[in-house]
This record gives sequence, C-alpha cells and structure tokens, in this order.
Amino acid sequence: MPYFDRPKQPRDWRWVVGGIGKTLITLGLLMFAFVGYQLWGTGIQTARAQNSLESQFREKMQSTTTVATTTTTTTTVATTDSTLLPPESTIATTSTVPVAPDTPMIPDGDAVARLRIPKIDLDWIVVEGVGINDLKKGPGHFRETPMPGQLGNAAIAGHRTTHGAPFGDLDQLQPGDLITVEMANGAGLFTYSLTGTIIVSPSEYAAVIPTVDPTVATLTLATCHPKYTSEKRMIVQAVLVPEQSAQVFAPPLNTVPSVPAVTLPAETPETTVAAPDNTDNTANTSSTVETAPTTTVAATIVADNTITEDGLSGGWFDDSAAIPHAILWGFLLLAVGIGSYYVGKASKRLYVSFVVGFIPFVVVLYFFFENVNRLLPPGL
Repeated sequence: MPYFDRPKQPRDWRWVVGGIGKTLITLGLLMFAFVGYQLWGTGIQTARAQNSLESQFREKMQSTTTVATTTTTTTTVATTDSTLLPPESTIATTSTVPVAPDTPMIPDGDAVARLRIPKIDLDWIVVEGVGINDLKKGPGHFRETPMPGQLGNAAIAGHRTTHGAPFGDLDQLQPGDLITVEMANGAGLFTYSLTGTIIVSPSEYAAVIPTVDPTVATLTLATCHPKYTSEKRMIVQAVLVPEQSAQVFAPPLNTVPSVPAVTLPAETPETTVAAPDNTDNTANTSSTVETAPTTTVAATIVADNTITEDGLSGGWFDDSAAIPHAILWGFLLLAVGIGSYYVGKASKRLYVSFVVGFIPFVVVLYFFFENVNRLLPPGL
C-alpha cells in the first residue's frame, strides 16, 4: 500500500509519542550532519580559497624580486635561551645582516608564504592576518611579528580541527623536524628546525609570540589544544637553519614594535629571559647591536602588549550579523522540507519527496549550517 494511502491512526498518546520520537530523530540526524559539516564541510571553502591563493602566490613569485637596501647592521649573537636554540646550537659570532626593504602593507587575507612540514605532509599557503576570515583561508601570519626569514620571532596561527585542519597533526612533531617557508615576495626559502612544543593559555600569547631575542631568527606555529576545543594553545617553536636558508634580513626599521614588559598570571613559573632594552622604540642602526643582558624575573617577560587575538578565539554569538541569516535559511530549509512532502503526497509516492527535495534540501542545509557555525566559538 502506498505510504500516503495508509489509514490515519487515531490521535491518542501514541501519536504524540511518535511525533516526539520523529522530531528527536530528525534533530539528531541534523546534529550529526552539522558535525560532519564542521569537520569536512568547512574544508570545502578553505580548499577553494587555497586554490585561489596558490595562483596568487605564483603570480607574486613571478612579479617580485628581492631588493636589499644598502643599510646593514652588524649583529653580535650570543644566546643560550633553551626555548629558542638547542644547547648544541649556542653560538657567538658576528655577521652582517641587511635590513629588509620597506614594502607596502599586505592586505589581510593575501598570500605571503608557502609553509611545508615534510614530517606530517603539510603544504599550505599562508595568508597575512589571523582574524576569523583570514584563518578560514589557511594559516595566518601575525601582522605584528617579523616575516619568516627575518630576525626575530615570526608567528603563524592555524586551525587544528575545522577549515581543512592545516595544523591538525602538529602534535606529532619532534625536536629536529624541519619546517620550510618559501616567501611570496621573492626573499627565498627558509628552513627551520623544531626546538620544542609548549602549551599555554590564549591570554599568554604575549609570552610566546613577540620577539625575545632580536638577534635570532625563529618561527612559532600556534593552534588550538586539545583538538575540538579552543581552551588552550599549542605552541611549536623552531629556529632557523642558516646553511639551508636564503639570506636573512633584519626587519624594516619602521616596523620594529616596542617591547614593554607584560606580567603573566600569578601561576606562571619563574622564567629567565633575554630582555632587550628598546623601551624608547628607536631602532639601533649603529655598527654593532649589543646582546641584551639576561634578567631573571618572576612571572614577568618582555613582550609586545598589542598582540592580536587570533581567529581561534571568540565566544558564542560574537558574529551577531549571522543571526538573521541563520533564521532566514532555517525557514527556507523548513519550506523545502514541507514542500517536498506535499509534492510526494500529491503524487501518492513517498520516493517522489526525496527525488524532488534532496538536492534543494542539501544546498539550503549547507548555507544554514554555514551561518549557524558563525554563531559558535571559532575553536569548536
């Protein structure tokens, strides 16, 4: 007997219970579908963005050349900071480092580099900026940090679960693993060796993102920890391998940030750090840059107090502009479902409802999920 020709059952308590059961099953299926959207669906838009960024990266590589300025600084390197260099890498040499040329500000979301980590088969285009929309495209460079290939600490953030999960396997890395960064501005290819991984709270970016030793080129990768949450941050630290890298530059003089002291929460253990004296925010262009004195402080570290929060942070309903869109797509989704039901009822064949409504339902469901996802914490 066709589904729509079946006799109607009397509307007693069994009808009510059956209706509740069907509703709960439908909601459960939608929740499973939403989890699938977060884990894999968000990667669709990221993959499209990466394809576009790949073309942009190649165009930049073809059209830009590195132009070194004649201004140089002679840098004396002498550091034993174990968080930046392995013990066997302690050095005390003098070298001439050219200053990177001043360039126009790179717009947020534009390609700046290609990041590769052979150990975990990672190959992504890095964009400028770490806002929510930037990290939807791929890993993002903290604008307030030096570029990879420059002296100081270059920092990059990326998702670990959603939007293609570019940093999903960072926890598999071990000290000594190599990380390569190829710059879109033609500066060359730079290789970094991983020195360690630490876990911090999001509020402690000021302790791990800014440059501590301006005489050493380091790289920091930041992502959520543990997976599926944004409760903490996993920080992967690496140091440049000069013999496997192109010419290193000092950051442009007009982009060197100030480095005031920042106090961490009271539970932070006592830390010994190199504290560069640059409180007047004036760049040193003399022939020699003296190594900063080593200072022992309790829960205090030299850092830039203007560190941008990354797109992994945020709370519920932060993107309030998505609320009307989610409601609109929700009503449209309901309309597609009801319309498909009545089309099948008119034809007295249940399968007609699925044939007619499946594709429109999936398309509308995708956009509904996309707007609902904007209302959730980005790190979920």
